[in-house]
Amino acid sequence: QLQLVESGGGLVQPGGSLRLSCAGSRFTFDRYTIGWFLQSPGKERGGISSITSSGASTIYAVSVKGRFTTSRDNAKMTVYLQMDSLKPEDTAIYYCAATVGQLTMKEEANNYWGRGTQVTVSS
Repeated sequence: QLQLVESGGGLVQPGGSLRLSCAGSRFTFDRYTIGWFLQSPGKERGGISSITSSGASTIYAVSVKGRFTTSRDNAKMTVYLQMDSLKPEDTAIYYCAATVGQLTMKEEANNYWGRGTQVTVSS
């Protein structure tokens, strides 16, 4: 069973940056496509990015494209989400999730989930 642990969340001012990490527990981590999802207060959880097992391809939601970048280091079994130009509306719990399938930002396509990390964007 693959376990995922997110870290790097916190409080940041508008316009600031944060880098989230998603650490995996299994040596087969490099076989999984990893997605990032967020859940804002009072809203449903939704996908914002996905990166293939090799890291060669990525996709992003319109709301974060150009501001957020996902990457991975399979030797460290870690996927990153670099978040720049943060806005108050980016405030949410951020989750990473894994699938052996293709790039996807659909919740139902992912089999393994972390517990999330809180990001708050406020002055």
